[in-house]
Amino acid sequence: MASRGLCSRREADHYIEQGLVRVDGKVVAELGTKVRPDAGIELAAAAQRQQGERVTILLNKPIGLVSGQPEKGYAPAVSIVTAKTRWSGDTSPRRFAPEQVRGMAPAGRLDIDSTGLLVLTQDGRIARQIIGEQSSVDKEYLVRVKGSLSDRGMTLLRHGLSLDGKKLKPAQVNWQNRDQLRFVLREGRKRQIRRMCEQVGLKVVGLKRVRIGTIALGRLPTGRWRYLHHHETFLAPNPAVEVR
Repeated sequence: MASRGLCSRREADHYIEQGLVRVDGKVVAELGTKVRPDAGIELAAAAQRQQGERVTILLNKPIGLVSGQPEKGYAPAVSIVTAKTRWSGDTSPRRFAPEQVRGMAPAGRLDIDSTGLLVLTQDGRIARQIIGEQSSVDKEYLVRVKGSLSDRGMTLLRHGLSLDGKKLKPAQVNWQNRDQLRFVLREGRKRQIRRMCEQVGLKVVGLKRVRIGTIALGRLPTGRWRYLHHHETFLAPNPAVEVR
């Protein structure tokens, strides 16, 4: 169910236990039930309604907040999600309620000293789109740096560096102006960009995430949030296939 994008693994367990899953038209209520790879799997209407009630928000995280669990001296980003901090430009018809932040978790990290787009969600399908093992969603960052970068250093940033003994995936890196680089990554290792820059002699003095997949930060002000609208997705549409 998770691999097909129906829900997260934890949600799948919950729905199965509630008898809200059908396989080839028959209710399956036992965890660990084996099914054929081509089996038809459906969620009952009640499960789909539960999914529809789950909330995802987009926050422009300020410096000084951690993405997830609180750390000593630092509050989690979700702590500033209140009715007062909702962006006035949000056109979603949803009305804010405090219970919407319960069970909300970040879909990907953003360091304490970094700003920009952070996704907080109650929906396992959204989290899987962004940080699942098979995710193809890329993330774009604007990075202010100090130091000089050789042609060889730029080549290494794009593909050739390793962190913690593991080779990094290819990245798109180019200069935006004399002191700012643009990074587009398809992975999110801990403090990845800062550590990449250190390896080629650069010091990061400012880092802002401006896009996740097809969703851009846009005009969302620092410290403000908005709802992800029902028509929005982080996944790029599949290219049309010409039928002959």
